[in-house]
Amino acid sequence: MSRVSVLGVSVLENPSPFGRPLRFQVQFECGEALPHDLEWKIIYVGSAESEEYDQVLDSVLVGPVPAGRHMFVFEAEAPNPSLIPESDAVGVTVVLITCTYLGQEFIRVGYYVNNEYTDPELRENPPLKPDFSQLQRNILASNPRVTRFHINWDGPSDQMEDIENVDPEPEAVLSASCTSAKGPGTALCILPENSMDCM
Repeated sequence: MSRVSVLGVSVLENPSPFGRPLRFQVQFECGEALPHDLEWKIIYVGSAESEEYDQVLDSVLVGPVPAGRHMFVFEAEAPNPSLIPESDAVGVTVVLITCTYLGQEFIRVGYYVNNEYTDPELRENPPLKPDFSQLQRNILASNPRVTRFHINWDGPSDQMEDIENVDPEPEAVLSASCTSAKGPGTALCILPENSMDCM
């Protein structure tokens, strides 16, 4: 049984211009205290053809995590346009949020992302070279794909295959609690339930 349950992920400031940061509010529950860090990542899939175009937009360590319900806002800079194949810049792709414990991935939340021009003229006659400054990113927040994996919570020796694909519970209520986070910059903000802003 999983010691961490992701109760919900909300996409914030969506849709938005392509160059704006991606922001997600993550709600999760620990059935028991975890002595080691949880590592969360945001990954942008640059091309369906090859993983070499995947960009890890940010990763953050959260922990140790006490038992209970927790919430944080995870922010990452927009993907680097120069690493995205021009043929894949406009249209549908995927963004992933993953979490690992002791080096083992136990959950992956995926969203389809539609990048398109907002200007009707550019939609009708798109430039040969994508103009990222004119693209709008729309994350299909209402239809996440959740994959859970069995892991050994005491160590990575007995990792098992993924067991289920399910949608998270849409409206989880959280108690006010905070955890410590370790990561570069200000990409992560740990918020109690009644907080409105990320400092």
